[in-house]
Amino acid sequence: MQHQEGKINISKTARYYTCGNVNTAKHIWFVLHGYGQLAKYFIRNFAHLNPDDYFIVAPEGLHRFYLNGFDGRVGATWMTKEARLDDIDDYVQFLDTVFKETAEENLNDGKVFTCFGFSQGVATASRWIAYGKHKPERAIFWAGSFPPDLEPVVARKSFESIKTLCCVGTDDPFVKQKQIDETKKHLSALNIHAKWITYSGDHKIPTAELNRIIGILDSDKE
Repeated sequence: MQHQEGKINISKTARYYTCGNVNTAKHIWFVLHGYGQLAKYFIRNFAHLNPDDYFIVAPEGLHRFYLNGFDGRVGATWMTKEARLDDIDDYVQFLDTVFKETAEENLNDGKVFTCFGFSQGVATASRWIAYGKHKPERAIFWAGSFPPDLEPVVARKSFESIKTLCCVGTDDPFVKQKQIDETKKHLSALNIHAKWITYSGDHKIPTAELNRIIGILDSDKE
């Protein structure tokens, strides 16, 4: 007997964390964590930013799992290779909903919207920018790869007016030079003019380097 796959849509309780004052903030940041991380810990990378100037939103991947074996520390992921297109659709809708819930009413001409992706969160951020309802003025891709499967026409249109920075550590064991070269070539083919920034470090977000990147974005002089 041959089996058949079925699919249904269900409601699901999903988490996000925020810090800062959305009413006074000049900057609204959506920050998307990497594989195996949890949003409540990931958001700590941005806790040093002035809460009156920065409102940070950290959604959490919809799939949680034990990092080692069957108990202990828990992490989350945005997707796997299994039913990947469904997972992409789900998290794009999820991020749209979180944005509407937390930031949409407060986003005006006086605020700057930035989407920040770390590691696996880079692909997640890229797909949300391409297929979601809300486009940031700035995108920061940190220690991750731009997804090669985005529709070229959609990607070009989505990123044409977005200031994009790609950041990678010189000692990052997960981001090799070949991967960087392929990503640069891919972005160039899509006419996405990203600025590439390197820092001395590994697969982390050093506070000093994050501050430097913010300075580059704000000044446009480097």
